[in-house]
Amino acid sequence: MSLEFHKKLNVITGNNAQGKTNLLEGIYVMSLGKSFRTSRDSEMIGFGKDFCRAKTVSVKDDRETEIEITYKKEGKLIKIDGVRAPKTSDLLEHVYAVVFSPEDLKIVKEEPEKRRKFIDRELCQIRPVYYKNLGRYKKVLQNRNFLLKDGVTDQALLGVYDEELADYGARIIMDRARFIEKLNEISRGIHERITDGKEVLEISYESNVPVKEEFSSQKEEFLNKLQKGFSRDTFKGNTESGPHKDDLKIQVNGIDIRHYGSQGQQRTAALSLKLAEIYLIKEETGEDAILLLDDVLSELDVQRQTFLLNRLQEIQIFITTTEISQTLADNLFEGYIFEVENGSVKLSETIEKCLT
Repeated sequence: MSLEFHKKLNVITGNNAQGKTNLLEGIYVMSLGKSFRTSRDSEMIGFGKDFCRAKTVSVKDDRETEIEITYKKEGKLIKIDGVRAPKTSDLLEHVYAVVFSPEDLKIVKEEPEKRRKFIDRELCQIRPVYYKNLGRYKKVLQNRNFLLKDGVTDQALLGVYDEELADYGARIIMDRARFIEKLNEISRGIHERITDGKEVLEISYESNVPVKEEFSSQKEEFLNKLQKGFSRDTFKGNTESGPHKDDLKIQVNGIDIRHYGSQGQQRTAALSLKLAEIYLIKEETGEDAILLLDDVLSELDVQRQTFLLNRLQEIQIFITTTEISQTLADNLFEGYIFEVENGSVKLSETIEKCLT
C-alpha cells in the first residue's frame, strides 16, 4: 500500500481497530526507529507474520530522503536512500515527529517513568549524542545491577562500572537540565494563553543527583553518590542513584498538580508540554516537526481542541479520529481526509479552505 500525504493536514478516519494508529506508528518510526506504543520492536510484527516493513519518502528543501525500516524477530534493518544504516541513531535529524495520544494526557499524574520517557524521547531527537549516551548509560546500569544482584566479588569491575555510569549519567543530567529549563519557558507561555492568563505553569527538574554547572563537577558528584550508596545498593541489588530515578516537578499557581491538581489542570499542563515540544524542536534544529494526534481530540474539550488546531496551521499534522466532530470540522484547513478499513487506506475527501 502506498499513500501520498498532504503537506498540511491529514485526517485519518475509521472505526476502532481498523489500523488508524498503525498508520501513525509507521510514520513515527521514521524519526526514532521505535514505536510510540511499545518498547519492543517484535510487538510491531503482526500475529503470525515473520516481519513488517515501513517505507517513506520525505521532502525537505526540495531534497527527497527515502527511509525504509524492516522489523524481524531477530532485529531490524534500516536503509536510508537505499544504503544500510548500521545504527538506529543514523535516523536522527532526518524526520522530527511529535506524537500526542490519550496516554500522553496522563503524563502529569502517572509515575515518574512516564515523564522520563517524555524527556528522553524529545532529547533523543534534537541531540543525537544524547541518544547515544542514554543507550550506553542503560547498558552500564544493567551490568552494574547484575553485579549487585549476584553479590559484588569483583571490586575492580564495580569501579569500572561506577566510572562509566558517572560519565554517561553526568552528560544526561546536564542535557536534561538545559532541556527542561527551555521547556519550562516555552510551556509556561503556551499554558498562559490556553488559560487566558489565569494559571501559571512551572516545570522544574527533580534530579536524583544535584545538578552542577561543569561536567567534571557533575561527574564527581554522581560518582561520590554511587560510592556512598554502595551498601544500600548491595542490599537492594539495584542502583538507587542516577538519572534513571529523575522526575519532573509540575506546578500550577504554586501547587504540585502531579498529586493535587484537577483532571482539567493536569490535561491542560500535558497539552502545554506537548505543544512546547514542537516549538522547542523548531528552536533547536530550525526544522518543523510532524505532529501526530492519535485519537486525542475526543479527550479534549472544545476550547482546547480549538486552541490546538488554530496554533498548528503551519506544520504537517496527522489526526486519527472515529468521526469528524463539529469542532474539528469548523477548524479544518487545507488537507486530505482518508478512510481506513481493515488495514486498507483510501483518500476520501480533499479539504480546501481559505485561511483568514
